[in-house]
Amino acid sequence: DKGFGYVGQELYPSGLMLAKGAAKRAGLKAGDRAMVWGLLGQETRGLRTKGCVDALKEMGVEVDYIEISDQVNSDPASGTPVVASYIAAHPDVKLIITDHGGLTATLGTYLKAANKKPGDVFGAGFDLSAATATAIKEGWVGCVLDQQPWLQGYLPILQICLTKKYGFAGLHIDTGAAIIDKTNIDFVAPLAEKGI
Repeated sequence: DKGFGYVGQELYPSGLMLAKGAAKRAGLKAGDRAMVWGLLGQETRGLRTKGCVDALKEMGVEVDYIEISDQVNSDPASGTPVVASYIAAHPDVKLIITDHGGLTATLGTYLKAANKKPGDVFGAGFDLSAATATAIKEGWVGCVLDQQPWLQGYLPILQICLTKKYGFAGLHIDTGAAIIDKTNIDFVAPLAEKGI
């Protein structure tokens, strides 16, 4: 009632939504293999990863989980051998989900290093950026969940104004409700390039 609210993505539901959306777009069925590269080791942050894993397992997909190392977390390109060696050991993988915006933007590099072509493995992840928009257009990334960070910056300021001027109570707004793929990337990409 003092105006404190929340503007951001709901982590666990965002993971569920992305995994279900990616699996559908990739045509996955029970028994297919997927890799989830995430951050389960971080209790709260890992809820998004947990949502991805749980959704895929519920569908009967065989899930291989890999924790993002501190090295890869800070330098996504250093994860190239992780994906290349994983694919070499699991050539039947049909879906790779990366729970990290930098890794999602780097999926093309990872898949090229594994001698894959766009679309050979369906890539999915989080956070739309200009680099990820390009990866979607080129076919390296099939879909991303866009948590719409511009709204995460703008709406809290609006909330402060509404509370100060009109006494509004805190708003709870989930900004992680948009999945971007080849059907809507052309409209959204120019906005991502501008940081909107």
